[in-house]
Amino acid sequence: MQRILVIEDDTDINRLLCRILAKAGYETTAAYSGTEAQLRLERETPDMIMLDLMLPGISGEEIIKMARTEMGLQIPILVLSARTALKNKVETITLGADDYITKPFEPEEVLVRVMAAFRRCGSLGAGTESERYTYKDLILDQASRTVTVKQREISLTRYEYEILCILIQQPRKVFSRESLYEQVWKNGYYGEDNTVNVHVSNIRKKIAAIDPEAEYIRTVWGIGFKMA
Repeated sequence: MQRILVIEDDTDINRLLCRILAKAGYETTAAYSGTEAQLRLERETPDMIMLDLMLPGISGEEIIKMARTEMGLQIPILVLSARTALKNKVETITLGADDYITKPFEPEEVLVRVMAAFRRCGSLGAGTESERYTYKDLILDQASRTVTVKQREISLTRYEYEILCILIQQPRKVFSRESLYEQVWKNGYYGEDNTVNVHVSNIRKKIAAIDPEAEYIRTVWGIGFKMA
C-alpha cells in the first residue's frame, strides 16, 4: 500500500484529505507543521508528499527544497494551496513540486492528480509497493532486483542487495549494524561479527568502480550506516 504524508496545519482539511485518500486505498500519515513533517521525513520516506505552503515552523517551500536537495527524494510532491496567483504556481513547480492544486478543491480532483503523479513516476497506483528507488546516480529496481550506477548495472550478491535496499528506502535514517544484520540475515546479532562491515565495503567498492567521485553510503561512527 502506497503511503502519502499529508502536511497541512488546518486540522479539518488534514483529516478530510486523509479520509479521501484512505477511502481510495492509500495509507496516510498526518503532519500539522513543517517541523513535524521534517521529523517524519527523517524517520521514513513516504511514496508521496501532499502539502500546504503556509505552514507553521518550516514553510512548504522549505519542505520541498529539503526533500529534493538535502534528502534527494524523487517521490511525487503535490501542493494544495489557497494561493491562486500564477507566480506562486510557477515558483513552486520550479522548486521541485510535481503538481499544484488550489483551494477549495474537489475530492475527485485530488484523487485524479494523485493517480496521475504516481503514473508519471512509474507506479501502478494505490495498493502497490514502490519498486524503484533513486539516489544520486544510483537506481535500485525491486521488480528486477537490479542496481545501476550512471546507467551501468553493478552485480551485487543477495546480501549486498538487501543491505542497499534497506538503506535506500530510508536514506536519512541511520541503521545500526545490529539492525541491518537482523533484517538481512534474520539472526540475532552478537556484537563481534564483522559481516555487515565487509558487505558494506563491497557495495562501496562496486559503486566506486563506476562513480568514484560521489559518496553513496556513509559510516556513522559508533552507530552504523546511512545513505550519504
